[in-house]
Amino acid sequence: MNWTNYLIIFICVVATVSLFLYFFQERFLFHPEKLPKDFQFQYENQEVKEYNLEIKDGVIINGLHFKAKNSKGLVYYLKGNTKSIKGWGKFAVDFTLHNYDVIMIDYRGFGKSTGKMSQESMKQDALYVYDKLKEVVKEENIIVYGRSLGTGLATKVASMNNPKMLVLACPYFSMKKNAKRYLPFIPLGLVMRYSMPTYKWIKYVKCPIKIIHGTNDKVIKFASSLRLSKMKPDQTKLFPIIGGGHKDLHNFESYHKTLREILTSTEEHQIDREKTSIDFIRTKKGKKK
Repeated sequence: MNWTNYLIIFICVVATVSLFLYFFQERFLFHPEKLPKDFQFQYENQEVKEYNLEIKDGVIINGLHFKAKNSKGLVYYLKGNTKSIKGWGKFAVDFTLHNYDVIMIDYRGFGKSTGKMSQESMKQDALYVYDKLKEVVKEENIIVYGRSLGTGLATKVASMNNPKMLVLACPYFSMKKNAKRYLPFIPLGLVMRYSMPTYKWIKYVKCPIKIIHGTNDKVIKFASSLRLSKMKPDQTKLFPIIGGGHKDLHNFESYHKTLREILTSTEEHQIDREKTSIDFIRTKKGKKK
């Protein structure tokens, strides 16, 4: 068998895999948990109310509202690509303890939410829910928080609105670029229907951006947060969680200290350029400045 035959076989394999990924990529990207309509959400020491938003006929977005005592604002929490808010809801305590309410939703096909999933529908649903929140909460009191898959959606929401802050935990530069690590020979530009280009959307974010990422993340490399932090460096702060992985950030004390700093800090003070070394110019040896 000569090299031409090997090339033909390679092209056929790539084409077959590409077609399979195009039509069935939801099975690889999303791992939903579906819940019966009569499922009752219960969380210890948390006051929670369930909501069902009808986007249009046949499409219901199910969500939870975790209420904090003496609430000073609201966190709009966009979760990752697995399970449902049944399990993700336990993380609301990390925000309610700092006196922030939490709104958490399930994407279409997750939990009790219904409807056909697509990148466009995920964006529009996330924006629709945010618009509903703006009707009852001032934007200056809303923090948009995204985790893993939800970081792209959170960035999109923040790019089209004016929340108090955007917080991204384990964000990807884009889903397409992240998938390229595992599928280097597949033409993902043609195949990926869920590109989620966070790096494009973040350019239009006007509020402060906080990025949290584990340095030992094997699913979405820490380097993606480094790249994103350089997109708008003047308004972005990166918090590395040393040794943190993709699913265990909540097991690190440094993660909770970071959240406390983000959620309880007052407006950052401007640096006094005359009293610091920020404007010092390092001179060449033998010369004085």
